[in-house]
Amino acid sequence: MPSSEARRFIVVEGPIGVGKTTLARRLAHTFGCELLLEAPEQNPFLDRFYRDMRSAAFQTQLSFLLQRARQLEALRQTDLFLPVQVADFLIEKDRLFASLTLDEAEMRLYDQVYAHLTLQAPTPDLVIYLHAPVELLLERIASRGRPYEREISPEYVARVAAAYARTFQEFDTAPLLMVDSAQTDLLRNDADYALLLQQIDSIQSGRHHFHAVAARFS
Repeated sequence: MPSSEARRFIVVEGPIGVGKTTLARRLAHTFGCELLLEAPEQNPFLDRFYRDMRSAAFQTQLSFLLQRARQLEALRQTDLFLPVQVADFLIEKDRLFASLTLDEAEMRLYDQVYAHLTLQAPTPDLVIYLHAPVELLLERIASRGRPYEREISPEYVARVAAAYARTFQEFDTAPLLMVDSAQTDLLRNDADYALLLQQIDSIQSGRHHFHAVAARFS
């Protein structure tokens, strides 16, 4: 297991269906730490959004923003000396989704609220970005059978995946670990998971700063 002295807040991110919550749960179990998860089922507008994105985009995005901001504020107020904390979302993702769904006027208003609510959001010590082909994302979304995801279109998933790719090509807020989840099985393959833990340890111990994993992980 990696040393936890230099590591506090790890975020697992990636597009819909990529497996970020599954990985976040396994990391939290490994480190015996707190786990901060998104709760999309608690967004009262999400089902309506997937049925008619244009009419419900603003309400859906504000609901997510308020939820995520509350969660991160609670995290900020917890014991900062806990060895590790793991989350399955990055606050910046909220604006990523907003940019895909809101019109110009809505985006201006959203940005005002976003700037106020995220002013003191904690910065991760490490971000793990999972990516996969759109076809695999669609398969995984279908297999988990969430009622509010039944109306997701392939076009929307492709747009989300492309937005994530653009975002993390230029991401420099925190050390970054990029993982191709189509080529690895971090839930059932212990060798893959052990390699991931090694990479986390090398980044957090300072042997790498911004690092995209080579070979099987990219």
